[in-house]
Amino acid sequence: KIDFDYSLLGYDVKNGRLDMLLRYPKGTSYCRRHRHIASTLTLVLEGEQFLTEVNLDGSKTTIHRIKGEYALAKADSLPHFEHGGEKGGIVLLSMQAKDGLLFEYFDKNMQNGWNVSIQDYVKSWNNGSTYGEK
Repeated sequence: KIDFDYSLLGYDVKNGRLDMLLRYPKGTSYCRRHRHIASTLTLVLEGEQFLTEVNLDGSKTTIHRIKGEYALAKADSLPHFEHGGEKGGIVLLSMQAKDGLLFEYFDKNMQNGWNVSIQDYVKSWNNGSTYGEK
């Protein structure tokens, strides 16, 4: 089940930067299946963050971060899905995108990808719509 909240903190479209908070509810509800196209700094502010990465050979790697943990992912990361676990979680994401592209989203089978840009996020945030929809 996809269930999460987000809030844009700031952005600079011209320079390819977007910062946001992401909140996972308690349990195993996920954010959308995706991969980061932009370089991304992650800081767990509250609770936990669980990631399941899908490796190139189809195997999966699980990553568990707790409050206070920091990670820096290079651009073009592996596809993954994430959630906050039984404690839920709040994370800060700070992204730098050379060409303005932040994510590639996937369907429930981790196929049929589509890209989402900083402009897409800003437009949807400003008009209150759901971002990342096809």
